[in-house]
Amino acid sequence: MLQGKTAIVTGGGQGIGKAIALLFARNGARVVVSDVVRETAEKVAEEIRQSGAESVAVACDVSKADQCETLMKAACDRFGSIDILVNNAGVTRDNLLMRMKEEDWDFVLSINLKGVFNCCKSVARGMMKQRSGRIINISSVVGLMGNAGQVNYSASKAGVIGITKTLAKEFGSRGINVNAIAPGFIQTAMTDKLSEESRQQLVQFIPFQMLGSADDVANAALFLACPLSSYITGEVIRVDGGMAM
Repeated sequence: MLQGKTAIVTGGGQGIGKAIALLFARNGARVVVSDVVRETAEKVAEEIRQSGAESVAVACDVSKADQCETLMKAACDRFGSIDILVNNAGVTRDNLLMRMKEEDWDFVLSINLKGVFNCCKSVARGMMKQRSGRIINISSVVGLMGNAGQVNYSASKAGVIGITKTLAKEFGSRGINVNAIAPGFIQTAMTDKLSEESRQQLVQFIPFQMLGSADDVANAALFLACPLSSYITGEVIRVDGGMAM
């Protein structure tokens, strides 16, 4: 489905990003695995190479515009062009508003929101010149519905949806699709730390009565990256088991 395409996945060293990188590679893409920790990115890139696909790891702090420019240049130098960008890098620093420190607000917004801005801006010129491209932004259902104790995270993910819809309008005439995925509660290292009581409290709000998997999100990303979604742009696909409907 993605033969001959080059994809960049930020935050690709673990969790949802890793699942997307591996699935894209299995479907023919050359994958640039980016993560703020180079060692984790390299492990995923090596796993891809061991499977017979092409991959390279690039360390990048997406909150830094110059590092995002370097990431895009490295991808183009290695593979010639960039066809797909998945903005997955994200962090949480949860607390109630009255207890939240300003630095926790700034840190989450700098990665989750400014990072998407930086990467989209860095990749835009090349995609516009080739008059094709796919940008997939990983938002969250809490960007649609809010969540107590996550004012910074919710705001950042709502902002990602705003960026997605705006860039879909700006880039549509150049043949670039821009869409977002809003995962719900996904089985990751973060949710693994929850107590059984906390897990059950989450599950009761999900019609499917279970957490999703990183592969569920990766499957949606593959759809948005491949020709099957060629007439879809500015959309937000929820992968949440019906939680936010």
